[in-house]
Amino acid sequence: MNTRRVTLGRVVGAYGIKGWVKVISSTRPERNILDYSRWWIAKGEGSEGYQAQLLEGRVHGRGLVAQISGRDGLPVTDRNVSESLIGSEIQVERSSLPPAGDGQYYWHDLIGLKVQSEQGDALGEVTEITSNGAQDILVVKDAETERLIPFVQDHIIKSVDIGQGLIVADWLPEY
Repeated sequence: MNTRRVTLGRVVGAYGIKGWVKVISSTRPERNILDYSRWWIAKGEGSEGYQAQLLEGRVHGRGLVAQISGRDGLPVTDRNVSESLIGSEIQVERSSLPPAGDGQYYWHDLIGLKVQSEQGDALGEVTEITSNGAQDILVVKDAETERLIPFVQDHIIKSVDIGQGLIVADWLPEY
């Protein structure tokens, strides 16, 4: 993936017969993905993808639906084309994201950071982030162990230093 772009969602289905797509968003709230008028649609590891215009989008049931432009810049109006986009990542330029507030972080910026305990024990590297509904969870891996560390600032996560590439956690290696 192009490191200047951040994945904010995924095309998970076709909607209707006029080329709209069903979208899963990882923004909070989910509908915020519709605030970005230019999406990069990339399918598969290392895909450069193409820049699409978000023409229209809305909340529909428990998800989102959108009409976007195709590679040719024209609106996708064919269900077969929208079906071919299933599984594609929806990315935006990193520079189009608003600055994170104090004590707030984009998941994208935490991936790859080293994690250590307050005692200085290396716990591994953040490989992904997920959520259990109550809080975000860092997936931290080293050569032998995968740890799931709740991202609860002050109580468990003591500091995050993106510049140094380090997260300090109140977490012991044996957890």
